[in-house]
Amino acid sequence: MELPEKLRLKLEERQQNNALRKLSADRGLVDFSSNDYLGLSASRSLADLTQQIMLEQGVVKNGSTGSRLISGNYPLYEQTELFLKECYKAEDALIFNSGYDANIGFFSSVPQRGDVVLYDEWIHASVRDGLRMSMSRNYRFRHNDLDHLEELLHKHAGAGVCYVVTESVFSMDGDSPAMAELVKLCNSFKALLVVDEAHALGVLGPQGKGLTYEESIRSGVFARILTFGKAPGVHGAAVLGTSGLKQYLLNFARSFIYTTALPPHSLASILASHQLMQEELPRKELLDRIAFADVQAREKLKGMKCVSGNSSITSILLPGNDLVKEIAGKLVDAGYDVKPILSPTVPKGKERIRICLHSFNSFEEIEGLFDRLLIFVKPCLSDV
Repeated sequence: MELPEKLRLKLEERQQNNALRKLSADRGLVDFSSNDYLGLSASRSLADLTQQIMLEQGVVKNGSTGSRLISGNYPLYEQTELFLKECYKAEDALIFNSGYDANIGFFSSVPQRGDVVLYDEWIHASVRDGLRMSMSRNYRFRHNDLDHLEELLHKHAGAGVCYVVTESVFSMDGDSPAMAELVKLCNSFKALLVVDEAHALGVLGPQGKGLTYEESIRSGVFARILTFGKAPGVHGAAVLGTSGLKQYLLNFARSFIYTTALPPHSLASILASHQLMQEELPRKELLDRIAFADVQAREKLKGMKCVSGNSSITSILLPGNDLVKEIAGKLVDAGYDVKPILSPTVPKGKERIRICLHSFNSFEEIEGLFDRLLIFVKPCLSDV
């Protein structure tokens, strides 16, 4: 049967805007695109330790057999949640199948009719999707702009419960909010702060436990959302908060209630990855490479707009889908796996080459990438 015309026209529009998404095969290039910041996804030590945990637990199941509320709540789930709440000094933890599921479940069920959600304009799509299913009113504030957030907090004071939502590290710019000031602001308005730690976990904060781990910060955060598919190198996610929040989510978060639970291997791999993330060397190697890349960007990309924080993510803005795809294609041909970030994923005019750094990237690879960026982009500088 043919694709309905409305859908075909939408695909044609994407094609005309040079924004059509396609799957690409692994070509064995130098990795500057994945979220595998510590290199754990391909770690033999992680695979062996995961198997060891499975054997020690006597687990032979390949699947969970159902949702956690039906038949999927095996002992390894409860053991992993107990570990997570102790590791991150939370009152309780609830595991979801992915970061997307965690955000969908939380934001579709927790904010109620009459409540207000104020979210950073660069918040992840999964939060926005959850809010679309919520009965609350939601408004965005300018990226990391606490003055604008304060204006909105004044405007909506007294309008039910107010939630403020941000990320500790933003996936497109790699920057962070002023966390201490943000906590103080939310506390002054009795707003409930929710922080997605996806791109900070394993990389930033004390022992790599995220930018909300410090006691002075976490005491002012209502919910922390962790995802394990980036630096931890495995799969799944967790919401950290009070025991009351956990009980509420397992009763009302539909992405938790109506999905098959993770298989035992996934839970064992979460435990294993956390054991390996306690080792300081990979994180130190990554932070050294982040500092080196920052120097390379400042020295070689003068005249270009680069955005980054102290994270694994750096972006070079090259406005226009055509230009950014052209430069990315040249970098791929030169052996570097980078991805162009196109509109509408980012706003028109904010298209970019997004560079993800890893502990396993050599300094020579990083220097070579920035050398070629300069060569390929320099002829376009007058238009950037």
